[in-house]
Amino acid sequence: MYAAAADPWQLSSRWYEQRKYSITLALLPNRRYRHAFEPGCSIGMLTALLAQRCDRVTAVDVADAALRTADIRLREAGCRDRVHLARLSLDGAWPADPFDLVVLSEVAYYCQAEALAAVLRRECSRLRAETTVVAAHWRHAVADYPLTGDQANNVIASTPGLASLGSYRDDDVVIEVFTTGDGRSVAVREQVPGAR
Repeated sequence: MYAAAADPWQLSSRWYEQRKYSITLALLPNRRYRHAFEPGCSIGMLTALLAQRCDRVTAVDVADAALRTADIRLREAGCRDRVHLARLSLDGAWPADPFDLVVLSEVAYYCQAEALAAVLRRECSRLRAETTVVAAHWRHAVADYPLTGDQANNVIASTPGLASLGSYRDDDVVIEVFTTGDGRSVAVREQVPGAR
């Protein structure tokens, strides 16, 4: 796929993608994160944006060509020193690092429901308290994908130990934010008057 084009999905030029990245980042409940994990990072578009909000990012993909393009993009963005790139699949064993943000963007629907559920049960049980998990997925059915975005997000939502903090949904994309914490809203955590 990446042999024919460095950006086969036009991640760097489509408004759909840019808008989705903005909504995803706006839904994150914390201003800053210490260490994010982004499986399925592709060419590093969202990775570069995450690096602006995170001290460190571990971004992985199964495609070497995508990782090479991500490396170039992150160097050009001036954030390569904060990003560790590696070849790894979503359903492989995740790095043992203590993450406080996990970003599942346009990646979970590549898994069968049972396999995705098993990976999430295994890996989310190891996440530290108050970790944010965000899932952003295309909602339209794709013949080659085992799941739709809605189905993928439903599997993620059923993961033990994850509490939903909020979501965004339109005809094209579903984005939901979860926490391994107590599920308190941003306003409650910041003690905004009137928030309960």
